[in-house]
Amino acid sequence: MPTPTRTSSSTTPPPPAPPPPAPSRYWRNLPHWEGVRPVPLIICVVVGLVLRFAVPKPNEVTHQAWSLLAIFIVTVAGLILSPLPVGAWAFACLTLAVVTKTLAFAAAVASFTNEVIWLIVVSFFLSKGFVKTGLGDRIAMFFVRLLGKRTLSLSYGLVLGELIISPGMPSSTARAGGIFLPIIKSLSLGAESKPNHPSSRKLGAFLVQSQNQCCNNTSALFLTAAAQNLLCIKLAEGLGVEFPNQWITWLKASVVPSLISVAATPYVLYLIYPPEIKNTPDAPTMAKQKLKQMGPIKKNEWIMMATLLLTVALWVSGQALNMSSVVAAMLGLTLLLLAGVLNWDDCLSEKQAWDTLIWFGVLIGMATQLTTLGIIPWMSACVAKFLKSLSLNWFGSFSLLQLAYFFIHYLFAGQTAHVGALYSAFLSMHLAAKVPGVLAALALAFNTNLFGALTHYSSGQAAVYYGAGFVNLRDVFTVGFAMALFNIIVWALTGAAWWKIIGLY
Repeated sequence: MPTPTRTSSSTTPPPPAPPPPAPSRYWRNLPHWEGVRPVPLIICVVVGLVLRFAVPKPNEVTHQAWSLLAIFIVTVAGLILSPLPVGAWAFACLTLAVVTKTLAFAAAVASFTNEVIWLIVVSFFLSKGFVKTGLGDRIAMFFVRLLGKRTLSLSYGLVLGELIISPGMPSSTARAGGIFLPIIKSLSLGAESKPNHPSSRKLGAFLVQSQNQCCNNTSALFLTAAAQNLLCIKLAEGLGVEFPNQWITWLKASVVPSLISVAATPYVLYLIYPPEIKNTPDAPTMAKQKLKQMGPIKKNEWIMMATLLLTVALWVSGQALNMSSVVAAMLGLTLLLLAGVLNWDDCLSEKQAWDTLIWFGVLIGMATQLTTLGIIPWMSACVAKFLKSLSLNWFGSFSLLQLAYFFIHYLFAGQTAHVGALYSAFLSMHLAAKVPGVLAALALAFNTNLFGALTHYSSGQAAVYYGAGFVNLRDVFTVGFAMALFNIIVWALTGAAWWKIIGLY
């Protein structure tokens, strides 16, 4: 019987060693951290500590004022870097100011009784009525049906819809995400223009760019069309700039350059960023079907329209009636609550309004205290001395500061962070250079809207429109820069002439 052959152990390969456990498995087993983002927090804290303890304090500034400036810079850095959500970070910085006894509690929270803050909050509640009743969709679809046969006229129809809605809806982000982007998506997909696809240039990319760029000017047209407008006015008042009738003064200054720019923007984009589809015969049909599905105008829509007209009328005639803008808005909201168009749960669920109340109040409070404690006057004196060394007249200083304020927005994510960080400082520079106060305050506020489509992170609505996927990043920057130059030229030429006529300078 043959002996079985054995394989030599020397020829048998050793079993492979088990692989070491992947480091990522360990981290996956750790609980998910939902608190502050460590890296942005460290950056913000280091910035504040360096300013407070490493940068020499000017002799003209008190220790309390210098500490508050450091906390304010930390607050603004957090708005840009987002270690926490905006409202949470603002609240934490407010707490820091009180705990360190930089501000007394009463001084720290005094701004929460400010009328402008509550006007913004109530305006957000009013805008909820547009969405809940469907009135916003109905207005937009009406203009699509009326003007939608050609791509260019279709874009004008969407812009006209936003122009009408914007006075009662102070959030360009809400207008973009809640009303116009869904409509643009429906129109584009119906024309086989798909996001994140070469076909996006057929229709969707042009409509998104047109709506995004025009939104800048519709937000600049009305005081109540964007929350940052009201913040600018309040900060200007804190520096001693007086507006006899805020709503009318704003509209009178903005109406000519804004309407000219709104009228020209879709056509300019049609030339430099043309859609592949020039005719959209199906758009009016789609809008007609949508309106048919919505049925006749409902009772709540009529009430919403009447309330909005009443509120706007009170805003316009507020000075004659001795009624402030916030009281008019409160009256409008009360009517909607009494009529059942809105209920209190609708108001409680409007998170953006309550979030705005917190961070807005903190920013205004700190900015006011910076002026009271002498920081802003000291900065103004330094800038005035520098501008004087350049031998510029007030108009030269005005032009230089406005351009700097505009293009520095490339460094900011969102308009509110820009306003909180730079508006008061730049306005104080204008005043130190002897620029007329109302002119300087309004021009800075208008620019705060006009740079809203400079990049995909310039504003809330820019992020919403870019996120839809119809426009690639390269086109966002190139078109954004081109239209920024266009808006600067239009507002500089027509604005300068118009503001001279109405007596701003």
